[in-house]
Amino acid sequence: MKKIFNPPSVRRPFGNYNHGLLVPPGASLLVTSGQLGIGLDEEIPEDVTAQAELCFEAIRAILDEAEMSFADVIRISGFVTKREDFPAYMAVRDRFTLDPKPVSTLIVINGFTRPEFLVEVEVTAAKVF
Repeated sequence: MKKIFNPPSVRRPFGNYNHGLLVPPGASLLVTSGQLGIGLDEEIPEDVTAQAELCFEAIRAILDEAEMSFADVIRISGFVTKREDFPAYMAVRDRFTLDPKPVSTLIVINGFTRPEFLVEVEVTAAKVF
């Protein structure tokens, strides 16, 4: 249903994502707020891997509520506070995403509202019901 765009005139993606996805007409869109690495118990893990897993689990719950899955995700925006956390974040992202891989952006930022947060993730999903 989604058409992938990785034109030969553009450098191949650096990782497991696509440069562009075209969503068919009539698809419903779901846009999430950024999800942080914090559990229902208010605990915040100290490492980026555990925080990223909480982010993606929260996104999975939102997708489930919308009767969607990671197969419907068309865009992921990730934000990390340390450049060295890039590989750990990407490993978690790659475990959750399905084919066709969504488009993806990762930005290294100075920080979040609380210094213990290391990563935030938001997605856009599209599905024809």
